[in-house]
Amino acid sequence: MYDPELVQPMRDEVTALGVKELRTPQEVEAAVKLPGTTLVFVNSVCGCAAGGARPALRLSLLHGKKPQNLYTVFAGMETAAVAKAREYFAPYRPSSPQIGILKDGKLVKVIQRQDIEGRDPGSIARMLTETFDAVC
Repeated sequence: MYDPELVQPMRDEVTALGVKELRTPQEVEAAVKLPGTTLVFVNSVCGCAAGGARPALRLSLLHGKKPQNLYTVFAGMETAAVAKAREYFAPYRPSSPQIGILKDGKLVKVIQRQDIEGRDPGSIARMLTETFDAVC
């Protein structure tokens, strides 16, 4: 587990966008079962989360269409909640960061670390908004 004080600004960057934190497996399970579209953002301390994933999430949420339900879990912190979220991302392997988009509890898109590394936030946001346009 990381130092909670170190992680707090990274949590705040996401929750300031209106994204709700899920800290237990039960919270994750309830969230992904909600009707409509749900985004689950696996936050991380890594550089590609800071330089790509979190800024891309911010940009994507400025888009006209977006998921009805927005959630985040933090890799390396609430490990049981993260593991539960990743169960819904199967058959994709776990990665940090990672973004899953579900519709009525069924996975429609996963953006993995390899989709984020080396890309600018704008191109990552486009991947998200294209999915939002298709499923929201």
